[in-house]
This record gives sequence, C-alpha cells and structure tokens, in this order.
Amino acid sequence: QVHLMESGGGLVQPGDSLRLSCVASGFTRDSYAVGWFRQAPGKEREAVSCIVNSDGSTYVADSVKGRFTISRDNAKNTVYLQMNSVKPEDTAVYYCAAVEGVRWAVLGQYEYDYWGQGTQVTVSS
Repeated sequence: QVHLMESGGGLVQPGDSLRLSCVASGFTRDSYAVGWFRQAPGKEREAVSCIVNSDGSTYVADSVKGRFTISRDNAKNTVYLQMNSVKPEDTAVYYCAAVEGVRWAVLGQYEYDYWGQGTQVTVSS
C-alpha cells in the first residue's frame, strides 16, 4: 500500500516562495509517477505537476510553468514542489498523488490510485 503525506503549506504573501513536500512510501514497483494537484474552493481539482520515477521526466502545467518546479530525492522518498513568485490564484489545497506501473507523466486525477490528505496554501497580502 502506497502512503503519501504532504507538508509545507501555509500562508504566504504574493511573490513569496514556498516548498511543498510529499513523502511517498510503499511502492512495490520501480515504475510509478507522483503528481501534484490542487483544488481551489468551488473549482475542480487540476493537475499542477508530475514526475516519473523511471527516468525523472517531468510535466508542469502552463498555469505555473516558469514558477513551479517538481523534483525528487529518492534517498528521502520525497517529491518536492517548489513554488516561486506565488500569486493569489495559487491559493488552494495541494495534494500529491501516486500511480504505479507507469513510465510516463500522468495528468488525469482519475488515473491516480493513491492520494495524500492535502496541505493548504493561501496566498494573500
């Protein structure tokens, strides 16, 4: 059973930086993807970024490209989402998710089998 736990959310001001962490454990395969999603009040959950374990390839949504970066530290079983130059519209609950048995970026939330509990990010002055 894959277990995911996010941390690092909080209240920040526009233009600040924030790093979210997702500790992911329990994988039984070397091929899997870990994604970051977010959901703002009244909106659908959307894909933010994804990293593929087999080759380290990444995907970043156009809405955050150039500001957010996904990375991993396999020694710590952790995937990070570095958020720079945050904007009020980045306010949302951020979730990490995982799916095993894939060697490509997975963007659809319904393709993921495991989810963390979420961490709130609020960008406000």
